[in-house]
Amino acid sequence: MSMVKEAAFFERIVLETGALSQVAPYLRERGSRRLLLAADRNTYEAAGRDLERMLAEAGLEPALCLLAPNETGDVVADEASLIQLLLAVEPGMTEALVAVGSGTIHDIVRFAAHKSGIPFVSVPTAPSVDGFTSAGAPLIIRGTKKTVPAVPPVAIFADLRILMEAPQPLVAAGFGDMLGKTTSLFDWKFSSLTAGEPYNEQAALITERALASCVEHAREIGARTERGITVLMTALIESGIAMLLFGQSHPASGAEHHLSHYWEMEYLRRGRRALLHGAKVGVACAEISRLYHDAAERGVYPGGEPEALRQHGGQVREWLAAVPGEAAIRELLRLAGGPSSRQELGIDDELLAASLREAHLIRDRHTLLRALNEAGGR
Repeated sequence: MSMVKEAAFFERIVLETGALSQVAPYLRERGSRRLLLAADRNTYEAAGRDLERMLAEAGLEPALCLLAPNETGDVVADEASLIQLLLAVEPGMTEALVAVGSGTIHDIVRFAAHKSGIPFVSVPTAPSVDGFTSAGAPLIIRGTKKTVPAVPPVAIFADLRILMEAPQPLVAAGFGDMLGKTTSLFDWKFSSLTAGEPYNEQAALITERALASCVEHAREIGARTERGITVLMTALIESGIAMLLFGQSHPASGAEHHLSHYWEMEYLRRGRRALLHGAKVGVACAEISRLYHDAAERGVYPGGEPEALRQHGGQVREWLAAVPGEAAIRELLRLAGGPSSRQELGIDDELLAASLREAHLIRDRHTLLRALNEAGGR
């Protein structure tokens, strides 16, 4: 895989059919006997039960923490989940944590691993997010989305058979999370140019290549072919590696993620079922693309013209030429078998307008969205 040379952060990365059977030998080899598996009901059935059996058969001692859903039926990376897992860790006894699941479970586990000083192993059950390999944990603390420093896994075992059986919405969400890089990469360059935010060419290149491979194989990803799922999971891992390399989430998270986080917090406030992270990011990417192209190419602003566009309009338009338009992004989301409009997600006009006005306040990043709002507000 092309990610091998960037994989110095990890003891092992395995992406192949049968990867699940390699977890027990790896843990025995590193001397980790007393284990704590974190899963939810669905991911336990998808991979956790088989893994628990394999670990026990190998003479290891796996304990299980089945993370409980909240009132709406979702497992959320909030205080309740964090405490549930931390209470299951036996100080001085538990030698490794194993995250069996997708994004939310990994965020809960990476935080617990960081706080307890115990390494964790990643066992993805769906190619749904790019956070498997990252060090930051996006958590919901007192109803607010906050990314806190945590740790990446020491190893990743991604079993293609399990990933190919993941529900289509989760596969499409992984594609949506990758497609969001079309606007995050633009915002990163924009913030570097206009506000001097740090930039790293290598991290940007890794992310660009991962994004391009997903776009090229969008139809195969939507069909969940072995090739399509391999491309998607490789891209998601590489995007996480780019964030590790840079030390922050800039390569993979711009205004489209800020919109997604805003929608997520509002859904929690309303007591509504959570939307898949990547589904939100993909749709938000289309909305941000429309806003950005309108502003830079057509002079349509929410308020006044930002000073950054007056000063750097030529360069900004050149960069935006590489960002697909709204219609192209929606078509790619459809090809991958996921939602392509905010209406499909239940994002109403009022919530969209509020998020376009206020989402830039979630992170201290100098995105074009922030510049547009600071130039006169919406």
